[in-house]
Amino acid sequence: MNVNDLIAIDIHTHAEVSCWNPFDNYGEEYDRAADKYFGSDRRPTIAETVAYYRERKIGLVMFTVDSESQMGRRRIPNEEICEAAAANSDMMIAFASIDPHKGKMGAREARRLIEENGVKGFKFHPTVQGFLPYDRMAWPIYDVINEYKLPAIFHSGHSGIGSGMRCGGGLRVQNSNPMLLEDVAMNWPDMQVVIAHPSWPWQDEALSLALHKPNVWIDLSGWSPKYFPQQLVQYANTLLKDRMLFGSDYPLITPERWMSDFDEAGFKDKVKPLILKENAMRLLGLGGK
Repeated sequence: MNVNDLIAIDIHTHAEVSCWNPFDNYGEEYDRAADKYFGSDRRPTIAETVAYYRERKIGLVMFTVDSESQMGRRRIPNEEICEAAAANSDMMIAFASIDPHKGKMGAREARRLIEENGVKGFKFHPTVQGFLPYDRMAWPIYDVINEYKLPAIFHSGHSGIGSGMRCGGGLRVQNSNPMLLEDVAMNWPDMQVVIAHPSWPWQDEALSLALHKPNVWIDLSGWSPKYFPQQLVQYANTLLKDRMLFGSDYPLITPERWMSDFDEAGFKDKVKPLILKENAMRLLGLGGK
């Protein structure tokens, strides 16, 4: 990334539409429920998202969520995101997502994506992927991430996916309690564990874990900052100011809305540059303070 040309780095954006794979309508009831929950049906292509961020001079980290085992939905290819990142390397970084149920085959894919496709991190969603973060099935993938000292973003807290569906669509919110990441952070200490989102209803657990484990970070995506719990803002301004990260959860929330509300949410002026860009630079190995 040409970080000097960017006003911020969004650590949490989603690939929503594949231009490589044919349209797959399997499981569309989850999309319709999510549209209702989030009040948005915006699903841009990868190219449209990149153009949107380039116009605003915001860097982005993009990933999909591979949940083929739990959801039965064909994933967006990791390679498709990597190709876009390679073509826009001045402002885009690709993370990969591999269903933990793929075990050692997933580990082989992770290594290949790192070595051949330039992947710089990974995304997991314990609720949507249907696993507990310390499940043995995921260990081979964690071993590879730890070997390369890369970050892994884990969804935490409530999930809009499945919300309002009968039986929650079969998805378990409890899988995304951030305290379930403690053993992961301890046993793979060279993997940077990023707790995604304000972790309602477990915000205090997330803060405690980040305070206790130096390889644990928090990204602030998925909520408008004006709704952040008071204790999250407090620790972002003080003891955890070096491990808080700007993320929007685009396209569910736009970076403009997030950043506008961020300015009014009680964050200290000296902390804002850390959250918006400098912490992400360190996490991603781009230099910085």
